[in-house]
Amino acid sequence: MNSYKLLTPGPLTTTDTVKQVMLFDHCTWDDDYKQITQTIRRTLLALGHVSEPEYTAVLMQGSGTFGVESVLTSVIGREDKLLIAANGAYGLRMAEICRHAGIAYTLYEQDNHKRPQADVVAKYLAEDLAITHVSMVHGETTSGILNDVEAVGRVVKAAGKTFLVDAMSTFGGVDIPVAGWGIDFLVSSANKCIQGVPGFSFILANREKLEASAGQARSLALDLYDQWKTMNEDGKWRFTSPTHVVLAFAQALEELKEEGGVPARHARYDQNQRLLAENFRALGFVPYLDPAVQGPIITTFRYPAGARFTFQQMYEYIKARGYVLYPGKVMEAETFRVGNIGEIYPEDIAKLSAILADFLKEVAA
Repeated sequence: MNSYKLLTPGPLTTTDTVKQVMLFDHCTWDDDYKQITQTIRRTLLALGHVSEPEYTAVLMQGSGTFGVESVLTSVIGREDKLLIAANGAYGLRMAEICRHAGIAYTLYEQDNHKRPQADVVAKYLAEDLAITHVSMVHGETTSGILNDVEAVGRVVKAAGKTFLVDAMSTFGGVDIPVAGWGIDFLVSSANKCIQGVPGFSFILANREKLEASAGQARSLALDLYDQWKTMNEDGKWRFTSPTHVVLAFAQALEELKEEGGVPARHARYDQNQRLLAENFRALGFVPYLDPAVQGPIITTFRYPAGARFTFQQMYEYIKARGYVLYPGKVMEAETFRVGNIGEIYPEDIAKLSAILADFLKEVAA
């Protein structure tokens, strides 16, 4: 099997030590294992600058979308209405979840390169009193934009509404004071900035609002309240948990701490992104976003004018030399994306840039 590093927004390249702990087979009923779950829950709350009893953490089997669907279909009642502030595919996925689940919603959609504006959210809330919940994505990896969750949170709280945030690609890599930003439910995933592997999502939840959702979930497996109620007793998951993934995540949390916590990891990601943008721009690849709204997770690039190659050609050339890129997702421009989270360092960005320069010379010859 060829070895390469993933330049994607997750799954991402993990450390050998994270991989190694998955060689151990654990029993879901074992007290030691249940205590690992409880330690993870406490650590996640601390990373979000919150604690019991005001907030609680729930782990949910499945990918990040499972976590988002769990929150939307458990927390929003049948008489409630959601305002979705979206500027990319993952905000629009919330609308798709609502359509499938029969959840009433209104969509406030911005262009991929623009942030949803807090004053527009305030206007929606003032004009439609039926809206009870507001949701948005923090780091929208469709483009790489970092949305202003803090500003939107202020207007949501001022209106007395419940705020749901998809922080899938930012939690652990960008500092998020959950309560300080007015977030009631934050969703992220094991295989993003914590640098674990895929297999479960997690939710930091306002405990009072979580308890108020009892009995209204539209799904058995994704019932957020029931999952929390069982897990909160002693760390037991309701249904079979991804034991190897949990062990890997616990190790990844230790390695986040050893690196210096979220500030140090953010600094590394930010340095990677800035170097990436600078080097690629010098090769003729212009970043899609204005630097003022660019996040530190993934960067979307336009192709050089008159490019005589396809993404697949570039992808295969670079993959054969140790790195994997990501296709573009914005609809109105020809683009591709390069992620820089996971076990990626400035020396990787330098190597990637040199490989890309060689590729451009070959296709120009």
